[in-house]
Amino acid sequence: MIDALLSMELTWFDWTGLHVTGWKLIGYTGALMFGGRWLVQFLASKRAGRPVIPRLFWYMSVLGSLMTLSYFIFSPKQDSVGVLQNLFPTFTALYSLYLDIQHRGWKRDKVVDDYGVRHGK
Repeated sequence: MIDALLSMELTWFDWTGLHVTGWKLIGYTGALMFGGRWLVQFLASKRAGRPVIPRLFWYMSVLGSLMTLSYFIFSPKQDSVGVLQNLFPTFTALYSLYLDIQHRGWKRDKVVDDYGVRHGK
């Protein structure tokens, strides 16, 4: 019975052009919660003026988000939940990468830690 209710199309979303069901609302909510963790990181990075995560994390986040976003947009699946789930993390990863480049520049091979020790090539 619950599955039947969640599988019914919600007509009050017709104006969006999306096929929305209760299951998709659950998916949207999950995607917004997943994106919310990125919002927390975004605000912390903005406040600090720099990310506290290695640049490779941001490259992987951008590439992974763009790849999965492409899948959800261009594949036959065309899943709007997957699109929503990957749009915001892409923006956040790009912003944090921008902050990282602004703060540390393009070259990060040679880093001096808090104790004055040089690491890298």
